[in-house]
Amino acid sequence: MVDRVLVPLGQKVAKGAALVQTDARQAQADLTSAQARISQAQAELDVLKSGGRSSDISAIASSEASARQELTSAEKDYDSLQRLQVRGAATGVEVTAARDRVEKARLQIQALDARRRNLVSGPDQAAAQARLREAESAASLAREQIALSTIRAPMDGVVYQLGSDPAGLRVGSYLNPGDLVANVGKLDRVRVMVYVDEPDLGRVDVGMPVTITWDALPGRTWTGAVEKTPTQVVSLGSRQVGEVQCVIDNPDLDLLPGTNINAEIRSQVADNALTIPKDVIRRESGRSGVFALGADNKIFWHDVKLGISSVTRSQVISGLSDGESVAGASDRPLKNGMKVTPIYP
Repeated sequence: MVDRVLVPLGQKVAKGAALVQTDARQAQADLTSAQARISQAQAELDVLKSGGRSSDISAIASSEASARQELTSAEKDYDSLQRLQVRGAATGVEVTAARDRVEKARLQIQALDARRRNLVSGPDQAAAQARLREAESAASLAREQIALSTIRAPMDGVVYQLGSDPAGLRVGSYLNPGDLVANVGKLDRVRVMVYVDEPDLGRVDVGMPVTITWDALPGRTWTGAVEKTPTQVVSLGSRQVGEVQCVIDNPDLDLLPGTNINAEIRSQVADNALTIPKDVIRRESGRSGVFALGADNKIFWHDVKLGISSVTRSQVISGLSDGESVAGASDRPLKNGMKVTPIYP
């Protein structure tokens, strides 16, 4: 779940800058629990490495000291009774009892020594180390989850989109693996895809200058150049087009990704050219021509030789003179010699 959105749209960010913070409370709780288990496992391992718990070691040491004192006393009594027995001053029963006392003290010391060794065993240390490794692994995973909860910019650039929803990314929104969090780009130069009609593709080449406009900012123009020509023709509605890739300078960062623009690729320049609108050109029997206005307001067919063209106009190389009037598009069929009433735009 989105906990905080840390940057606004249009914000310049550096690579690694925090963009969005997601809820990391569960991961933080897991880390706290794992750290507690690490402390406990490390304490157990330290105890085992030092030979056992200090209270157990102290109790065994105290009991062993008492047992050794008892052994020393029993050995003295035993030696004394053995000498007395030689002189007839002590009975065999007394000597046997003294020897049993010595053996009892020795057995007690051996038992205490075995108890000390059993305070720490190989399996105990292995189990403690396993618990420590498990806790450290859980802590590492929790730290990784906490780090991943902060989503960072993959590059220097400008944040131009937050989330896939047009309304943006909001606190409380849920993110699934693979969901779009933000789009970050270097907007000082943008890539533009221009759809060029198939008949005009042969005139497009890499490096040709491009000028674009955007209806949302009337009066503004941006310039650039063709970066890549298409490798195939695709359908776009009723048109067959090639996708020409262009790179456009955007120094003010105001041309936004994802917008629809109008583009003009300048493939050739003709100075002082005579041009006519494309919609006045008619084609009959494989010939290109126009109906030009003659005397007595009659129209006459003129063959024309065309040169380069733009989106809306074509160059006339021959067939017309500067200043002649030509018939525009008409719903009624036009014929050579037809009388008309001229109406100028």
